[in-house]
Amino acid sequence: MNEPTSLTPPPSTPAREPITCHVLDQTTGRPASSVSVSLTLLRPFGPSAPLTAVTSSDGRINQWDGEAGSSLTEIFENLAEHANGKMVWSLKFDTGSYFGEDRTLFPEVEVKFFVDAKSGHYHVPLLLGPWSYTTYRGS
Repeated sequence: MNEPTSLTPPPSTPAREPITCHVLDQTTGRPASSVSVSLTLLRPFGPSAPLTAVTSSDGRINQWDGEAGSSLTEIFENLAEHANGKMVWSLKFDTGSYFGEDRTLFPEVEVKFFVDAKSGHYHVPLLLGPWSYTTYRGS
């Protein structure tokens, strides 16, 4: 059995997506797991086919699933060369399924936001309750 040594490289971690998000449930004060979320490029060249994900047990989405061959990182790299890298994206959170349709005012929450492909990472938290929500640009 091979013992790790100081020469053994650390396991690689996947590169962080240019857009990530997480959902916090304000009624419990805990992360909201199993919330379906879609991410769609609206401008330029949009709307695109949505990328999708489901929040993890800690309420986070760090990786998006897209149509075969498309990744968020590739979209960012390609768009950085066009329209000065300026984009508008939409995050849609399936809040009706999370709370139950008869226990929330919002069947879904959509957050549209500006992105500059050259400005690095965008993290969009959603603080969610059945009757209200708020969001901001995180780090």
